This record gives sequence, structure tokens and C-alpha cells, in this order.
Amino acid sequence: MDNPQDYSDTLEFESMDLEKYSRELEIAVKAVHMACLLCQRVQQSLLAKNNGHVQSKDDDSPVTVADWSVQAIVSWVLSEAFGSKNVSIVAEEDVQVLSKSDSIHLLDAVTKTVNTCLAEAPCFGLRAPTVPLSTSEVLEAISRCNSTGGSHGRFWVLDPVDGTLGFVRGDQYAIALALIEGGEPVLGVLGCPNYPMNKEWLSYHNGYRRIISRLTSETSESWDKGCVIYARKGSGSAWMQPLLSKEKKFVWPNSARHIKVSTIDDPALATFCEPVEKANSSHSFTAGLAHSVGLRNQPLRVYSMVKYAAIARGDAEIFMKFARAGYKEKIWDHAAGVVIIQEAGGVVTDAGGHPLCFSKGMYLEGLDRGIIVCSGARLHEKIINAVDASWNSSSL
Repeated sequence: MDNPQDYSDTLEFESMDLEKYSRELEIAVKAVHMACLLCQRVQQSLLAKNNGHVQSKDDDSPVTVADWSVQAIVSWVLSEAFGSKNVSIVAEEDVQVLSKSDSIHLLDAVTKTVNTCLAEAPCFGLRAPTVPLSTSEVLEAISRCNSTGGSHGRFWVLDPVDGTLGFVRGDQYAIALALIEGGEPVLGVLGCPNYPMNKEWLSYHNGYRRIISRLTSETSESWDKGCVIYARKGSGSAWMQPLLSKEKKFVWPNSARHIKVSTIDDPALATFCEPVEKANSSHSFTAGLAHSVGLRNQPLRVYSMVKYAAIARGDAEIFMKFARAGYKEKIWDHAAGVVIIQEAGGVVTDAGGHPLCFSKGMYLEGLDRGIIVCSGARLHEKIINAVDASWNSSSL
């Protein structure tokens, strides 16, 4: 199968001004890249052993060892690079479950996973801990992510494993990290450990993909998978690196490729993304919208912020999400993706055409009906008009 892009080539960043936020972007990319490798190992173990390291949060979504481990890794790496007093993080997980007396085995598993990952820090040009972190140090790193955001100063926004259901099912998920300053996202990093380099593989059922993955050589470009996508606000560029293969060292920044959104602006040729789960979104309304604007392709249903990655890479053109009554969108589910889409040439607004607001705390307050992400202005305008025409007759 031919791959339209050769992701093994390198591309120098001559056109990208990295003076502002250069250090933050470098550390964020390295932290997310390390987290991706961690998640790959945990997912493989989870699928192979079904070893029980899955808990349930209050909203009944599963939380795995990976969630807490990634949060500890990112917190530790950022704190080491910039000083813990200078790092404020809004993140999804807390230590309530891990701190319970009956969670000692789970905490031990998280601590072991964290230390295995941190031992690889020198491969990324980072310093590893002089001695392995203790369980209390791991808990401290996780609990350090206690910011509530806001409109002033700077803070990081982390979703350690976005699309946890996809993760435990062996499907798509993402690690999402963004830096927000003055209430606006200024850089975003998306780690997509299961994203195949050849987009045709993305639509295959996850079980079939895993079988093919096991049968295919790790060096084969037909099944080379996993990437980190990132962008800095105002640069006009978005970039993608393939995940580090075994026994190789991370190169910054010249192992990345420039990515752009699709140029398709005919709805009949466009592909739109939908959430897999129906719990918090309306598939029927988005399906009706798709029909009304002339979308004919089969929708691409993938878990998590991988949808943002798909549009940024040019593998799809439209993502629209309309939450069911009572559900509030969290900033960590969108911040990194918004920066990447915009710098790759796309458009992100609410359904009223307004920019998403990240300055009101942990939720996207004032959201007009839903979120519209498009590869270009023409498609975006058609979707916005279709929403206006269809909304009053919907049951949302």
C-alpha cells in the first residue's frame, strides 16, 4: 500500500519562529512523546493480560494506570524544566482513588510505570531522577495538577488519556497538553499513539488493526503508527513527528514534518468526524446536519481528540459536536486541538461562529450550542448556516 507522505524524512524548522515559547514547546513535546510510549506499553499489557488495573470514576468512565502515570510524568517533567513553583496545571485526574488504603497495589503499579518511563528521559535529552520516585513523590506529582484555570497568568492544561474507553478497547486515544496564557491557548501538543501513518488504516476495526499490527514488521511503513502533533499560536505551522522507535534517541526539532488541513471544500467529497460514544453527544443531529449540507462520505467515528489530529493532518474535513443537555465541555478536551487546527489552516468555533473561551475555569463557558471544526472557511460557513436552519426543530 502506497503511503502518500514519507514520514521518515526530516524537515528543518527554518520557517518557524520558535523564539517565543520555544523552551515550553520543546519540553511539552518531549513530555507527551514519553507519555505516548508509556501508554503503548500499558495498553499492550492491559489487552494481553486484562490484569484488572482499571477503575471507575464518578461518571463511570474507566481510569487506568496510564491516566495517573501520564499525569505524574508530565507534571514531573514540566516541574523539573521550569521549577515546580512556576508550573500550574489543570488536569483531569486527582489522587483520591490512589490515596485509599485498598489501592496500594494500584499505586505500586503506577509508581513502577512512572519510573520505567522516567528512566528513558535521557533518550529525550532530559535528566532522569537520580533515584526512582517513591509512591509519595508520585502522588505529589499527580496532586500538583490542582489549578482551576482562569483568565490571568499562564497554566498548562492536560488530559492524560483522552478517550479512555478507546484506550481500554485497544482503539484510538490521545494525550493532550496545552499552554494557556491570558485565557488563550498559545501552544498545543497531541500525542496519538495508535494513529496509523497511512490514513486508510484508520477506518479499520481496532481488533483487525491489532492483528495486522502483530503480523507486520515494526519497520514496515505500511503499519508505521503513532505520532505527536504540535503547534504554536501565530506561527502558521503545525508539525508531526512519528513516535520514537526502539533504541533511537529523540531529535528536536528536525525529525518533524509540516502538516496542513485538507483543501477539499466540496461537502460531497468531505469526511466528517463524530464521537464514538453517544453518552454526551447527539449522533442523530450531526447526521441530519451532514445530510443537509450534502455530506455523502461515511462518517469517521474515532475516540478522543484524535479527531482534531485527523483534520489537522488532512485525513478528514469536519468535526462537529453537540452536547446533550446538562453536559459541559471541559477545556482539556479541546485546548490543544484548537491551536493545532488553527495553525494547520483550519477553523474552530462554537456553533454561533464565536471563538471557544478558555478563560472561565475548567469548562468552556458560554458555548453556543456546540463546537464546529472545519478544514476551511467555506465548509465552516455551510455548517454554521445548517445549524441555524436545523436547531429549532432539534430535540437538543
